[in-house]
Amino acid sequence: MRQKSLVRRAPVCVILAGIAFGVGSGNAASPADPSGAWLTEDGRARIRIEPCGAKQGEICGYVVWMKISLDAKGRPLQDEKNPDPAKRYRPVLGRQLIAGRKTSSEGHFEGQIYNADDGKTYEISLWREADILKVRGCLLSVLCATQSWTETRDVLPGQLAGATGDPTGPRPNTEPAR
Repeated sequence: MRQKSLVRRAPVCVILAGIAFGVGSGNAASPADPSGAWLTEDGRARIRIEPCGAKQGEICGYVVWMKISLDAKGRPLQDEKNPDPAKRYRPVLGRQLIAGRKTSSEGHFEGQIYNADDGKTYEISLWREADILKVRGCLLSVLCATQSWTETRDVLPGQLAGATGDPTGPRPNTEPAR
């Protein structure tokens, strides 16, 4: 059976997330470091994942490139369906995607993912398999689908390549993850 993509094929759709990760229990397997730039399964975005947090013990991810980053009027795509009206005018490109705090006993990073297409948050798990990042999202812990994101090493035109927080890089969230 073919699994559905976590992201609908709508033209404005890009995943935004707040994923909770970090140091797990003593019984948890050590996860493979997911740091790097990843092309989403549908090819519409690149997500940069890197260590973050006070002791660099968490994982954060950012939208650093989008195949379509401008609307029909040439303006940056915005998080229009965010449930917080004050955040609906933030550009999607450069937005923090992942903010993590725990690992599972299987060594997967676990947390939540926010989908900008519908303004909803979903439970996810992610893990690295060589140059593939597996991202499994679930609704109500029973309706699940897995995407395979491919590691990238080049920089495309329009890709944010600067350090996080710099003018040419993505921006960390100022609010805590959900």
